[in-house]
Amino acid sequence: MSQIGERTGRQLRHLVLERQRRHRVPGIHGSVVRDGAPLWQGGVGCADVGAPESPPDADSQFLIASITKTFTAVLVMALRDEGKLALDDSVEKFVPESGHTALSLRQMLAHVSGMQREPVGDSWEQLEFPDREALVRGFGEAERVLRPHHLWHYSNLAYAMLGEVVSRVEGRPWAECLQARVLSPLGMSRTTVGLASGAVSGYYVTPYSDVPVPEPVVDQRAMAPCGALASTPDDMGRWAAFLADPVEEVLHPDTLDEMCQPQILADLDRWQLAWGLGLMLLRRGERIFVGHTGGMPGHVSGLFTHRPSGTGAVALMNSTSSPDPAALAVDLVECVLDQDPADPEPWQPGRQVPAELRGIIGHWYSEGSPYAFSVREGHLEARATDAPEHQPPSVFAPVGENLYRTVSGRETGELLRITRDERGEVVKMNWASYRVTREPLGFGQ
Repeated sequence: MSQIGERTGRQLRHLVLERQRRHRVPGIHGSVVRDGAPLWQGGVGCADVGAPESPPDADSQFLIASITKTFTAVLVMALRDEGKLALDDSVEKFVPESGHTALSLRQMLAHVSGMQREPVGDSWEQLEFPDREALVRGFGEAERVLRPHHLWHYSNLAYAMLGEVVSRVEGRPWAECLQARVLSPLGMSRTTVGLASGAVSGYYVTPYSDVPVPEPVVDQRAMAPCGALASTPDDMGRWAAFLADPVEEVLHPDTLDEMCQPQILADLDRWQLAWGLGLMLLRRGERIFVGHTGGMPGHVSGLFTHRPSGTGAVALMNSTSSPDPAALAVDLVECVLDQDPADPEPWQPGRQVPAELRGIIGHWYSEGSPYAFSVREGHLEARATDAPEHQPPSVFAPVGENLYRTVSGRETGELLRITRDERGEVVKMNWASYRVTREPLGFGQ
């Protein structure tokens, strides 16, 4: 395990202990990872009220509930990358008997399909869930309660159907696909469909008594792709690290970046929560955290990662009446970022400026505004001189003679075209077609 300061470790434990006491949770386990390695772990309370002195540990299994959706989303995106489906494909392309048209996989991933939240019937009252046949049949009977993209509307039903799409595309059950494509490559051997050995007991603590009431364990059957996984703090730490720096065998890093692009705001009042493709995007101050929460009878969970720093946290609790899991996970990450940040990489001097870039570096003007073009780590960059410090520069990659593609930052995807005179000197550039000159010029000059 990586090292953090003793003071930071005490603060992390205090965060977990304070939530456990205030919300009367039998047991909580919190953990933090950084750069793919465990940084801190701590359990308080008990995994089972019959053994009050035994807190949950790094190998204790909890139901992670809707964090399961992040795994289903990764499977869909991996199949997209392989050309087996497109995000704008309609669900009926893969499940012709689905009963709904013009309902895209993208909409379902981002909870903007407008489909009702749960399967037809009273599953959460009866604690009985459909098998695959009943799921598909019921999906055709389910209501599309909102227009697509009108509002964010969470749908467990939509994610169960995404699991059915994965199964039909792969020609094997969702669980087998998940095991082969994600869990085994990442070494997540303690992540299972439903609870296995070493599981904590789940409870409900009423408002008027300190006596925990055991909660039932339900079989979600065909609803499994939306919330049936169980896992441990150790395995969830691996998943938090994956969301910061994905293993390419499982999912290309560019695709995970795509999953983190906001599709819709879920919090219209304060703009603190958006949804990507299967991922919650939570804003805390100037930081953005990606991850998900989960809740099942007796189990509440939160997993969030701050991708720029490679730091993530997991909070697993064995009570239905638990504190906000997103807030606890983010509090753990922020404690480390604020109190014990990782050292930055030292600056390394370059060897030489590439010959083709020597006439480009320096100050230029476009649309009346100044830009600084420079070479960093061998790459051409551009930055508006009045840009805020947090805004990254535009980075260019060569695609031909005197032609560059903007690969990140402002105008990503657009071309930068270099014009030289007969001596080879750069006389102007065109970026996204706009003229870039050494002197400030108006549009008509």
